[in-house]
Amino acid sequence: MGFPSRNLKQFRLKLPAQADDIAQLEPGSIVFLDGIVYTAREGVYKRILQDGETLPFDLSAVSNVNFHCSPAAAPDGSGSYRIGGVTATASFRFSQWMPQWLETTGTKIIIGKGGMPAEDYANILVPHGAVYLTTVGYGTGALLGRGIKRVKDVVWLDDLGIA
Repeated sequence: MGFPSRNLKQFRLKLPAQADDIAQLEPGSIVFLDGIVYTAREGVYKRILQDGETLPFDLSAVSNVNFHCSPAAAPDGSGSYRIGGVTATASFRFSQWMPQWLETTGTKIIIGKGGMPAEDYANILVPHGAVYLTTVGYGTGALLGRGIKRVKDVVWLDDLGIA
């Protein structure tokens, strides 16, 4: 027995995401992203927001989309990386840093799994003109990895790993 079909709206955003494009998104829609997405997990958030370190570049000039994930990547010998898979991580763990992260980085789209606390949507994301996109976390890493064309840069690899 199958599930009833639904006509899900689909959106394709060119990155960096613009406020008008973000405002058109609707809950339950499918969103495709074309452009640069950066990964940053707890270690990066802590290093920047708690320890006061700065990135070696202006993150807001690179991307305004943060994917909470662990890429399975390996150096390819040419100075870039082969992506084997991308596993989303639970975004609720980032709540304590989210207001300051959005202000510091100019991030407008957060991608992760499991959502965030309801009050974070109303009190943090909406006032910053930001949205949360959820992805399936388990079992789709290889599929998500195929959507990555290349790795532009990796920082703090020795300290924090690939994510």
